[in-house]
Amino acid sequence: MNPAPVPAESASALGSLSEYSPAAKARNTLPAARQGLKNVMLYCNFWFFSITDKERILARHFGKLAVALAALFISGQAFAHGHHSHGKPLTEVEKKAEAGVFDDKDVKDRNLADWEGVWQSVYPYLLNGDLDPVFKKKAAKDKSKTFAEVKAYYRKGYATDVDTIGIENGVMEFHRGDQSSACQYKYAGHKILTYVSGKKGVRYLFECQDAGSLAPKFVQFSDHIIGPRKSAHFHIFMGNTSQEALLKEMDNWPTYYPFQLQTKEVVDEMLHH
Repeated sequence: MNPAPVPAESASALGSLSEYSPAAKARNTLPAARQGLKNVMLYCNFWFFSITDKERILARHFGKLAVALAALFISGQAFAHGHHSHGKPLTEVEKKAEAGVFDDKDVKDRNLADWEGVWQSVYPYLLNGDLDPVFKKKAAKDKSKTFAEVKAYYRKGYATDVDTIGIENGVMEFHRGDQSSACQYKYAGHKILTYVSGKKGVRYLFECQDAGSLAPKFVQFSDHIIGPRKSAHFHIFMGNTSQEALLKEMDNWPTYYPFQLQTKEVVDEMLHH
């Protein structure tokens, strides 16, 4: 199967990678990555998506991010049987932590590598109605809120103009339409928060190391995990004021799932996890 040609506008984007871009060093590896992925899928005797169609979408909408994604596929970030791996089984402590119940002593520091990969915002899925089954299920479970109220709550929470985020080797790259910004980030510790409900959460803090970068100066991750483990999805808080200001944000928590997931897979993840 021959690869789809890259449109001229995307080729231009590929040629203007920022110096921080995790895709820069992989720019010329796409053909090998494509073939490697095909070989893996043939070996497993199944196809979890059409590589040509996926690459065409990547080239048209994300330009340079396509190269990073292809490289990540080959480096072990690919999915198995149409679903991504959640890693080793959760311990009882981790299961309780997912529900917001844990002892502070069990919270451990984490490396940015836990969020490495290419991630897509779920906000567009909300806007076009794809997530309605998720909100209907939540409304049916919580009789105190209607479907419309549940959807409005998540609409405010998911709202963002950052379409995709790429993370590799300590670098985060943010894509807004055809604009991108990137920076090397340094870990700045974690904060344990207690919510009005009585449940708790952990924010993992990172700070951009380049004063001239247009990427957010301060970033916080929250993914219902309290120690080293690869993230399956996450909520992110971004800003340029201070970490303290972000810690006060409770209403807007842009949410990201692996870019490899198709729409129905994102919905399935939300319905069953």
